[in-house]
Amino acid sequence: MPMSPMRILTGPLSRSMGKLFHLFPSIAVDLPKNLQSPASRGYFANPIPPPEWVEPFTDISTVPSARRDFAASPWVGHIRALLDGSPDMEANLHGFCRKFMIKLTPNFVSFLLKGDEMKRSSDIALRFFRWASGQKDYRHGIECYVCLIEILLACGDTGRVKGVFGEFRDVGLLMTESAANSLIRSLGNVGMVEELLWVWRKMKENGIVPSLYTYNFLLNGLVNSMFIDSAEKVFEVMEGGSISPDTVSYNTMIKGYCRSGNTEKGIKLLREMEERTVEPDKITYMILMQACYARGDFDSCLRLYHEMEEKQLEIPPHAYSLVITGLCKDGKCMEGYSVYNSMVKNGCKANVAIYTALIDAYAKCGSMDEAMRLFEKMKDDGFQPDEVTYGAVINGLCKLGRLEEAMFYSEHCRDSGLAVNPTMYSCLIDGYGKAGRLDEAEKLFEKMGEMGCTRDSYCYNVLMDAYGKHGKIDDALTLFKRMEYEHCDPTVYTFTILISGLFTEHRNEEALKLWDVMVDKGITPNVACIRALSIGLCLSGKVARACKILDELAPMGIIPDSATEDMLNALCKAGRIKEACKLADGIVDRGREIPGKIRTVLLNALRKAGNVDLALKLMHSKIGIGYDRVHSIKKRVKFRTLLDL
Repeated sequence: MPMSPMRILTGPLSRSMGKLFHLFPSIAVDLPKNLQSPASRGYFANPIPPPEWVEPFTDISTVPSARRDFAASPWVGHIRALLDGSPDMEANLHGFCRKFMIKLTPNFVSFLLKGDEMKRSSDIALRFFRWASGQKDYRHGIECYVCLIEILLACGDTGRVKGVFGEFRDVGLLMTESAANSLIRSLGNVGMVEELLWVWRKMKENGIVPSLYTYNFLLNGLVNSMFIDSAEKVFEVMEGGSISPDTVSYNTMIKGYCRSGNTEKGIKLLREMEERTVEPDKITYMILMQACYARGDFDSCLRLYHEMEEKQLEIPPHAYSLVITGLCKDGKCMEGYSVYNSMVKNGCKANVAIYTALIDAYAKCGSMDEAMRLFEKMKDDGFQPDEVTYGAVINGLCKLGRLEEAMFYSEHCRDSGLAVNPTMYSCLIDGYGKAGRLDEAEKLFEKMGEMGCTRDSYCYNVLMDAYGKHGKIDDALTLFKRMEYEHCDPTVYTFTILISGLFTEHRNEEALKLWDVMVDKGITPNVACIRALSIGLCLSGKVARACKILDELAPMGIIPDSATEDMLNALCKAGRIKEACKLADGIVDRGREIPGKIRTVLLNALRKAGNVDLALKLMHSKIGIGYDRVHSIKKRVKFRTLLDL
C-alpha cells in the first residue's frame, strides 16, 4: 500500500497540508514544485489512490444515546449542481469525481433521485442513473431502480419504464417491503398490471408478508386497470384472512364497481361495510353519489346525501352541487333550494354552478322572479355570473316573452367581457320568432356572423321553425340550402321542421323528397319526424303510403309505438272517420298490433275529437274484438263497419 502523502511532508507545512489532504485528497497534484520534496515528487509520480466511496449523509440514528439526526454530505450540493441536463453533464460528473477521487454509492444515487429536481425531468434522472452505473465496481441498489421508475411514471414516460423495469427484473435484486409497496402503488396508478403482478409474486418468493397497505395498493392498481374480477378475488382473500379490509379497501372496490357501471353492487358493498362495522367516510359516499348522478339516478343521489346528514359526516361542496343540480334537472327547484339552504346553514358557500342550476330550474318552471332574485344574490355573494348563467336567464326570459329584458342581459353579458355564445343567440332568435317578430330574428341571425359567433344547427333550426310556423316555408328552404353551403350539418330536427312545414302547405311530394334525402344521409328519423310524416300523409289522403313507410322502418329497428295513435288522433280530429277506420283495419290485417289495442286507441281518438256518439257505438259493439259467422267461416268484425251501424 503506498505511503500516505501526509507522512512525506515535514515540519509546520506537514501539519497544515495534512488537514488539506484529509479534506481534499487530490489537492497534492496541484502543489507547486518548489513545495515538493524529492520524495514527494517521487510519490506523485505513482498512480493515485483508489477513489473514495461517498455517502449522502452520516446516519447516527442507530446509536442508542444519540438523537436521530442526519448531517448533510458536503458532496450533495456539488453533484446536484452538475445535474443540469447539458450535453456535457456526464463528462462534468466524471471530471469532478476524478478530480476529488470519489465514487457515488447506491445510497447517494437514490438520495439524489428522490430530489424534487429529478422529479421534474425524467431525461436528467435517466442520464444520471446510466452514468452512475458506469462507475467501477458499482451496482445499483433496489432503491435506485424504484426511484427512477417512480420518476418516469410521474412524468408519464411509461415507454421507458418498461425498459428500466425489464432491466431491474433481470438484475435479480432482493425485494424489500418498502420497495414492493412503492412499485405496486406507482405501477398500479398507471395500469401496468403485468409488472405489478410480477412484484407481487416476488414478494411471495422472498417471504414478505403483505400488509394492509400492500393489499390496498394492489386493489387500487387492479381497479385502475379495470381488472375488477381480479380485484374481487384479492378482496375476498382479505375478508377471509388475518388482514381485514378497511375503509380504503372498501372505497377502492366501490370505485371499481362504479367505474364498470355496476353501481348497484357498489351500494350493496356500502351496506356490507355497515354490517362489518367498517365506518364509511365522505369519500365512500362521494364515489357513489357521483356514479348515481352520472347515470341520472338523482333519487339515489339524494338518499345518499341524507345518509351523510344522519351520520353527521362532513358534506363536501361537490356533494351539495351534485344533489342540488340533480334536483334542478328533475325540475324540483323547491327541493333543490331547500338543500341550498342547508348548505348555507352548515357554513358551506355556494358556487357559480349551484346558483346557475337553481336559476335555470326556476326559469324553466316559469318562476322568473325567483330566478332573478337568485341571480342578484349570486352577485351579492361575490360570484360573477358566467356565460352559462346568463344563458339560463336569457332562455327563461325568452320563454316568457320578455324579449327586451333578455336583450338587455345579452348586452350586459358582452359588456362583462363574456362571449355571447350560439345558445344565447338561439334563445333570442327563437323568442323573437315565436313572437312573430321575424325581422328582428333575422337581424340577430346575421349579427352572429358579424360578431364572429359560429352559427350551429340549432340556430338554423329555430329560425327555420319560425319561418315554417308563419307560412314562409320557401324562406326556410333557402336557409336550409345556406346551411349546407356553410358546411353546417343538418340534424333530424332540421328535416322534421321542413317536412312538417311542407305538409302544412300541402307540398307533399317535396316533403317526401326531403324524407328520402334525410334517409340517404344516414340520419335516423326520430319519433317527432315520423309523426310529422305519417300525420302529413294521412291528412293528405295517403294513408296506405304512411303505413308502407312505417313497415319499411321496422326492419331497420325503428318501431315508433306512438305512430298509430298519432295518425288515428289526427284523422279523427279532422273528421275523417272513414279513413281512420280503414287505417285501423289495415294495421290489424298486417299483424302490427292486436285488435284490442287498436280498438282502445280509436275509442280514445274519437273521444278526444269530441265524437262521443261514435265512441259509444264502438264501445257497445263487437268491432275489432268480435266475429261474425258467414256460412261456416268466422270473420272478425271490421272497424269500417262502425259507420254502417
